[in-house]
This record gives sequence, C-alpha cells and structure tokens, in this order.
Amino acid sequence: MATNPPYVKKPFVSSIPLWMRTDQPRQTGMDYWKGPHSTIITATPGFEEYRQIHLAEHNPGLWPATRGVETAIPADRRIDGVAEVTFGSVLSPLRGRKQTRLAYKDEVNVFRRTLLYAGPPYSARWYDVGVQGEKAGARVLVYLRRRDGVRTHAFRRHLDVLASTVAGMGVLRELRTQVFMPWNEKLWDTPNVAHDNPADQRFHASLILGFADPEARAAFFEAPEVVSLSDALAPFASAVHAYDVTDALTYVKGGQRLSHYLP
Repeated sequence: MATNPPYVKKPFVSSIPLWMRTDQPRQTGMDYWKGPHSTIITATPGFEEYRQIHLAEHNPGLWPATRGVETAIPADRRIDGVAEVTFGSVLSPLRGRKQTRLAYKDEVNVFRRTLLYAGPPYSARWYDVGVQGEKAGARVLVYLRRRDGVRTHAFRRHLDVLASTVAGMGVLRELRTQVFMPWNEKLWDTPNVAHDNPADQRFHASLILGFADPEARAAFFEAPEVVSLSDALAPFASAVHAYDVTDALTYVKGGQRLSHYLP
C-alpha cells in the first residue's frame, strides 16, 4: 500500500475556471487577464498566494483513454484558464470584499463564463515532491467528476491514494490537490458573465501535476502505472479532464504582492 508523502501545506484555496470572450481573439483576452485584470486582483488584501493557470488553446485531453470514463474534453466546455486563490486565513475573504467588487465588475471585459470551486478551509493538499528549488517546466491540470452513487468520503480517500501513488513515482516537481464543496451558484454571481454549470458537467476535485519538462510529462502519461491508476479510478470518477498548462504565473507569494509575476 502506498504511504502518504508529506505535504508542505494544507491551505485554504479556491479555484475559478474561466472562459474567454469569443467576440475578440482569445489571446487578447489572455493578455488582458495577465495584465490589467491581474492588477485589480493582486491588490486584494488577505491573499497568501495568487496564481493564474493558463491552459493551451487546443486541449483534447491528456489523460489516457479509460473504459467508462470521459477523458476527451468536450470542446463546448473547454476551459481557457483557472485563477488559483490561496487565502491567508478563513477571514481573509472578508478583508478583500471592497477590492473583490472591482474585480467582479471587470470580469465582463475579458470573460464570458466564470465558476467558483471552493473546498472547505485547509482541505487542499500541497505535497512535498521533487527537489527543493527545482521548478516545474511543464504542468497538467486535472479535473475529476465524481461518479453518481459514490460518497464524498470515499472519493476523497481514493484521491489521497492516487496522489500518494503518483508522488511516489519520483517524477513530479509539483503536486497540489483539491476536493470541492457541493456546488452553490449563489456563492459566485458576478454581473454580466455566465455562470451556468449543469449538474452533469460539474467537477468535484482537481490535481495540478508539475514535471521537469514536456518530455517527462509525456512519459508519465505513457507509463503503465498511470494506466493502472486510471483503471482503479474508474469506479470513483466518471470524467477525468487533463489539461495541458502553458503557464502558471504567480502574482502574490507568501502574502506579498510581487513587482512582476513569477513563472
């Protein structure tokens, strides 16, 4: 049985999947998010970390085909990016309400749809993998949809086993996991932007996997161990969408607003 690797932190994290407006070039929206919109977000007090996860435009799905599991990412729900917000404490969201209202108003300038996936405080896991100081040169963002009839506790427990196993493979430079609370549309009702999230399209957990380079990432998905892991995951998950990450940009780190983002 896999042993649990140590995790660096159990932070309070929320993730916001984002879809760019389609009435302008996609790259225009990505650049606006990276620039003017980030300036509003990073001024919010109470952040421990703020990262933008930029996803490749062409993302058919990197997870190996698995019987009974949706691994091909539907084009009409394909995500463009994810805002990863880590709070300093459970009270931090209250500190940033004024600045957050400005961010809400600015969403319509760049996004056509935004969603909020939040986990219970300190339920996320940032694992201690790789060698300290080594940065990930390639990443994958994985969203998982819990299979109907599977209880949250069993789903979470299997995700922990999955994370422990991939951490033990010795190829990762970053590993972060989240399990989300039940969807509540009232928590995120920003103006003039869509928030539709049908029950059969919702996700219940995510992982971020970081590798030394794209070659190491490709080798990971071709490894027989990953095929076995996916087969074992099938009774718990009905969909596993693995996105190619083009950039993971850090704007706030250790509670400090950076003068420029860190890749």
